Amino acid sequence: FNFLPPGLILSVTSAFIADGAFLSVYQSEFLGTLLMIACTFSAGKWIGVDSTSVAWASHFFGVIAADFLGGGPHVDPAVTLSMWALGKCSYTDAFVRTSAQMGGGLVAFPLFFALSKALGLAEFGGPEFHMDEAEDHPVEAFLSETVATFLLLILIYVVNWELNFGSYHYIIKQSLTAIGIRALIEFFPITGPAMNPMLATAWAVFGVGTKYVYPDDIEHYFVYWVGPYIAAILASVAYGIYSGNPVFGAKLPLGPIKKQAPEKAPDTKEADKETKKDK
Repeated sequence: FNFLPPGLILSVTSAFIADGAFLSVYQSEFLGTLLMIACTFSAGKWIGVDSTSVAWASHFFGVIAADFLGGGPHVDPAVTLSMWALGKCSYTDAFVRTSAQMGGGLVAFPLFFALSKALGLAEFGGPEFHMDEAEDHPVEAFLSETVATFLLLILIYVVNWELNFGSYHYIIKQSLTAIGIRALIEFFPITGPAMNPMLATAWAVFGVGTKYVYPDDIEHYFVYWVGPYIAAILASVAYGIYSGNPVFGAKLPLGPIKKQAPEKAPDTKEADKETKKDK
């Protein structure tokens, strides 16, 4: 099996931007992407082949395991764009994360294809949609992918930032995330859904049509990149209106809807002491 994923070298070089300051970020996203694809795409292919309930359970635990073992990476360019928009990471950090996610995806699909062949297991599939005048029109696919990604991001904001489950927070919020992802997969089947530009393109490079090249049809990027990125910006704005969080560094003219904590009053005693010292 001989395959060098196109673009992998460019992905790896991004790990050394700023004298390697983001190397650990790259490693976390790259490894996290490999784990995410291994743990979630194996459901129904390697695990639970004859049982839907087992496949669902495998996907559920796969979402949690991939996040835990990978150290909490984004593993999704749309999520990374939203985190940048909300000021949770810098532009360079977001660039490196997205490069690492693409690198991980480009390696994962051929790697697990080789394992499938060697072990006699079912091959992984990936998110895609077929052009057909009767159904799965690219506009419908675009709307489906956009809405699914928007809802995924809202779910991420709520379980990570708005809810607090105490000492069980991590396991509960990851469980809710896994259930939400499974529900979105069932409700938005037209495009997979991917809800993740990396998954769709990495799979298209390896597993769809002419292998080992990037898609040359604009519909692919319209559905799987433009849609999720629009969703990321809209979700970020929605959260900014709700929480008062700046979006791309700018305070929004609407909101916040969420009750804000009162500003701490200045300590007059400390101020008096400083005044006396000045005198």
